[in-house]
Amino acid sequence: MTGMFRTRFGLALAALVSLFAFLAGAGCAVNPATGKRQISLVSSGREEQMGREADPAIQAEYGLYGDEAVQRYVDGVGQRLARVSHLPNLTWHFRVLDSPIVNAFALPGGYIYITRGILAYVESEAQLAGILGHELAHVTARHTAQQITQQQIAGIGLIAGAIFVDAFRPYSGLAQQGLGLLFLKYSRDHETEADEIGVQYAVRAGYDPRAIPATYATLKRISERTGSSLPNFLSTHPDPGGREIRTAQLAQAAVGGAPKGLVVGKEPYLQQIDGLVFGNDPRQGYFEGNRFYHPGMAFQLIFPDGWQTDNQPSAVVAKGSAGSMQVLLGTTSDTLVTPAQFVDSLRAHGAITEAAGRSEQFRDYPAWVGTVTARVEGGQQNYIAGFIRIRGGQFLEMLGRAGDQRSADQIYAAIRSTAALRDPAKLNIQANHLRLEPAKTSATFATVWAQYPGQAISLEDATILNGTRTTASFTKGEALKIVPKAAGN
Repeated sequence: MTGMFRTRFGLALAALVSLFAFLAGAGCAVNPATGKRQISLVSSGREEQMGREADPAIQAEYGLYGDEAVQRYVDGVGQRLARVSHLPNLTWHFRVLDSPIVNAFALPGGYIYITRGILAYVESEAQLAGILGHELAHVTARHTAQQITQQQIAGIGLIAGAIFVDAFRPYSGLAQQGLGLLFLKYSRDHETEADEIGVQYAVRAGYDPRAIPATYATLKRISERTGSSLPNFLSTHPDPGGREIRTAQLAQAAVGGAPKGLVVGKEPYLQQIDGLVFGNDPRQGYFEGNRFYHPGMAFQLIFPDGWQTDNQPSAVVAKGSAGSMQVLLGTTSDTLVTPAQFVDSLRAHGAITEAAGRSEQFRDYPAWVGTVTARVEGGQQNYIAGFIRIRGGQFLEMLGRAGDQRSADQIYAAIRSTAALRDPAKLNIQANHLRLEPAKTSATFATVWAQYPGQAISLEDATILNGTRTTASFTKGEALKIVPKAAGN
């Protein structure tokens, strides 16, 4: 017994000595953004490398919003904040993602992302500055580096995060593979710290921080509307309601010594988002029952009856009780390559190790259908596969896994259902767009809204979008955000 105790004690002591030696070799310095001494196992250069390597995967996963004017505007506000941050010499990147989800997040090394979904709900340039400033603060305070350090010391492994709203997650493994990271939450202290520093950056850049708390009021209403409210005691993220109060206090303290003439910038901001795509964009694919239509690429296919389906940013996925499948877009620089040659190229590049199948001619497209084997963690995995050339150099890659013969037959049938989309009603469907209109009269918001029939959103959703209430007074000529139903919707 005594010998066993000594052995265990010796092992524990050796581990403790190793840990202290490990920490002694780690970087320890005062972070200028927080004023705190920090132990970090991640150098600033490594942070920049992580962001640089992750950025292409994020863009591939979610896509950049196609309006260059909006991209330039957001970048301009972001760069204005970056110049007054604690890292003004860092090369900063601000990107608007083509996602309807309401969120913004940051990656180490100066990569800031904001969705078109949250831009629709923002009311002013000062509010936008508050959001971007918060994300800038995650970078300058080196929160990701701290998380990685804590996780590695604890022996848990590598993590990253910067989730502004909890609902935002990668929908497939693509971004995770590109990052080599997991999207996890920052601690409550990190979020609070980012709020504090973000307010500082907004004031330094000349923005009125008193506009920022309204952002959290809107986030709280969106959470309540969708049934995903996050009480303080249930989340490592501070609740939006709590953050509204906290940022209001920070803003009042900040403006006490701030110069006069702080900018709110409501009108210029609203002008920038006039015409913004709102909600899901059917041009990028949509479902009607188990039928999937992609107007942008002019194809359609039928998934098995009863399977759950989802059109994700990087893939269309479906799952049944005994099977699953996904559809991705593959490309090649050779526009004349056949489907069989495309499969050969996948094998040559190591994407697959084996392939057994044959070329087929579908109603509208040439294809290759069979089975393939791919390397996965822990070994190899067999898939039912279809590679359909929908246009020169572009292939639909369909991969399925079946637990029984019935689901295998369903996957093959789904692959062979792929056809060109010719129905004008499906082909010409358009996304809904946010529009600005002057209020036609001075009245309550509910009365003003009723003067714009044919909207794609409800009255309650419209109040959240406009940052108001149904009984609030609206003045004639005041800018009103509306979302008219687009053609075919």
